[in-house]
Amino acid sequence: MAIRMHNVYFVHIILSLVTQKINHMRRLLLAAALLGLMATGCKTATETKTAYTTDTTRVDGHPAWIMQGNIYEVNVRQYTPEGTFKAFTTHLSRLKDMGVHTLWFMPIQPISKVDRKGVLGSYYAISNYTAINSEYGTPDDWQELVNTAHDLGFKVIIDWVPNHTGADHYWLEKYPDFYVRDSATGKAKYAFDWSDTRDLNYDNPVLVDTMINAMKFWLRTGIDGFRCDVAGEVPNTFWVKAIPELKKANPGIFMLAENNDAKMHQAGFDATYPWSEFSIMKKIVKGELPLTSLDSEQAKLSTYPANALRMYFTSNHDENSWNKADYATMPGAVHAPFAVLTQTWARSVPLIYSGQEEPFLDSISFFYKDTITFGNYERAPFYKLLLNLRATNKALAANAAYARVDAGSPAQVYAYVREKDGAKVLVVLNLSDKAATVTLADASLVKKPATLLASGTVDPEKASYQLEPWGYAVYAY
Repeated sequence: MAIRMHNVYFVHIILSLVTQKINHMRRLLLAAALLGLMATGCKTATETKTAYTTDTTRVDGHPAWIMQGNIYEVNVRQYTPEGTFKAFTTHLSRLKDMGVHTLWFMPIQPISKVDRKGVLGSYYAISNYTAINSEYGTPDDWQELVNTAHDLGFKVIIDWVPNHTGADHYWLEKYPDFYVRDSATGKAKYAFDWSDTRDLNYDNPVLVDTMINAMKFWLRTGIDGFRCDVAGEVPNTFWVKAIPELKKANPGIFMLAENNDAKMHQAGFDATYPWSEFSIMKKIVKGELPLTSLDSEQAKLSTYPANALRMYFTSNHDENSWNKADYATMPGAVHAPFAVLTQTWARSVPLIYSGQEEPFLDSISFFYKDTITFGNYERAPFYKLLLNLRATNKALAANAAYARVDAGSPAQVYAYVREKDGAKVLVVLNLSDKAATVTLADASLVKKPATLLASGTVDPEKASYQLEPWGYAVYAY
């Protein structure tokens, strides 16, 4: 209220100056000075420091910083007993030590109360796109978190939910034509069968511009991009318009689409979800598909733009909450070789979900408070080795060359080489519950590597060696 009163007071003075019979130049100078005070002295705390992305270098059309980076998905509600931005901030130093590079925050906006599911509702039923969920903290708390993360070298992206709002978003009253309406009742329709949401109407050009402006609002807090929920359900014409406008506002941003389709890359997204590949991984664990199914999926990428990136994962909030990933889909020792795959595969930008480094061996509730228990961090050293190797070795850059390697006859061994600018990495995975004998036909790969990550004991200078069940070996030359 004080800020508004001050602004009104300043405007009154400016108008008075303009109408007074004093020297024209002096009037302009005084008015300009007062406008300057309005622009600087009356800022809220959240506006005092804006940490825009300064690195706008692009590689293959993408922000250079993502090419050897990684993503860590943050579930603020469940991350700490408090479930706040401030409480999460205490974990930043250990995540930095583990090698985490980009923090993806699940939706940080307030959640609708009408038709709410469970006690706390779905993160993805938003009631106001440009507000902060008070359960997590204040706008100042968010800005402090972004600034602290940037100071530590992290990038920050937020979840964006453009396809639908919650059931009591203020747009429903103020802009009813922003929504898809039932022809019989005139009521706003659900998105899919999600009764706590209302479907947005992208045939309305005013909605399109309003949505883009809402995204720009968050760019002003200094974030480095967006993960866009069910992005393929929003017309591609929206993304074709929105993404260039967002990149004008901040040329260094990263755009991730929750969608498996090549069209998202054509619309301007940097990376997409590999839902098909993840489904195949789970079936390989069950023995339902051969490893060659992975090759088939890689071959399909030839239909994508040559620079398309993929966010590979062994778990995320959906797969954990609804499908028991990764504690049941890739249990125990099974997790490790697939985690290596996600970190080293062609075109990969790898993801780690909240609690996987513990590991937290349970589903995390979607609509209720269900705090992740941290304390042991048993996988943290494993992830640290992988993340740091990826960050420092050009052969693991997302755009490094990829080629399958002959590792002998065992059907359960999956091997490949990544190369870039003279750096080379060999990855050998035993994706089965039986020990495997690896036989490398390429003599150039049988030599002492500069770096070795492996389960069990292997000798990289031998052309033939054993890999334990669900074993892996990563050689960096």
